[in-house]
Amino acid sequence: MSNREKEDEGRQDESWQSARSGRLRAHPATTPRTGGAPVGMHPLGVSLGHDGVIYVPSSYRPEHPAALAVMLHGAGGSARHGLDLLRPLADEANLILVAPGSQGATWDVIVEDFGPDVRAIDEALAHAFEHYAVDPARVAIGGFSDGASYALSLGLGNGDLFRHIIAFSPGFAVPPRQIGRPRIFMSHGTQDRVLPIDRCSRRLVRVFERAGYDVSYHEFEGPHVVPADMMREAVRWWLEGTVH
Repeated sequence: MSNREKEDEGRQDESWQSARSGRLRAHPATTPRTGGAPVGMHPLGVSLGHDGVIYVPSSYRPEHPAALAVMLHGAGGSARHGLDLLRPLADEANLILVAPGSQGATWDVIVEDFGPDVRAIDEALAHAFEHYAVDPARVAIGGFSDGASYALSLGLGNGDLFRHIIAFSPGFAVPPRQIGRPRIFMSHGTQDRVLPIDRCSRRLVRVFERAGYDVSYHEFEGPHVVPADMMREAVRWWLEGTVH
């Protein structure tokens, strides 16, 4: 084995070790390493067989770093379902959206433990940070249902990267550790029969507030869905609450 092959193997081992511990290694650069990246929706093209898409708004300009959110679908969903959680507001609010797909029917830690999905998210973020100018103070992670549970788990364990977490109808949170103090937005329907509000968001918000997190919590009359007004309120909360 050549020295280069050994170095590549060593980097792969480090990548998997980081993924299994629930840690993301990608971080925004001061300026993207490559220029002229396209706007609109494009396949991510990352490895591991995950589907994934990135949406870059028509308003994006490299001289004005944009806000970026990783958006995660619910169980049985696809990358496009994650993208759709904020896609209607992306152009208006100048949001870059990164939407990976889970390798299995849902996200890895919900079935077993952190691993392949963390690695795919890390690769997707590395791709976005390499090609686009991103404001480090406005990097968020969010999702719906199982995707919201995963966003809370991964976001709390990577608060040095994610300053904001958007959780639409989450069920639980299992962060590998708590790093930083990301702000948390949560919404949940009072008629939710998939993830009942009493044992899910109402319990979670008490846990987070006792732990000292800044939580913006919203209940609405409705089932297991993401209403348009909750979507808009989440984006307003995220962008207006950014501290530079």
